[in-house]
Amino acid sequence: MPRPAPLTKPDGEVREIKTEDLKRFRDAASLSAGLQRKLGVRGPQKSPTKERITIRLSRDVLERFRATGDGWQTRVDSALQDWLKKHKLTA
Repeated sequence: MPRPAPLTKPDGEVREIKTEDLKRFRDAASLSAGLQRKLGVRGPQKSPTKERITIRLSRDVLERFRATGDGWQTRVDSALQDWLKKHKLTA
């Protein structure tokens, strides 16, 4: 069986993809779990899912949390949960 042609030209530019090329491609879901993780394909969440919302925060609060690096949104959520444990909400 002949070896398929590379998808890039010698100059590094991607060549035109042909029907034969598409037939050789595999769906990402058919890859091993380890490779899916490396490709950024996520499985179902293990913990309860969070809800996406829009919230307006003061600039200084936002800057301080963002300055802590990746995961800052999780830290905002944690800070709000800590606040809720220490304070009673009234309707």
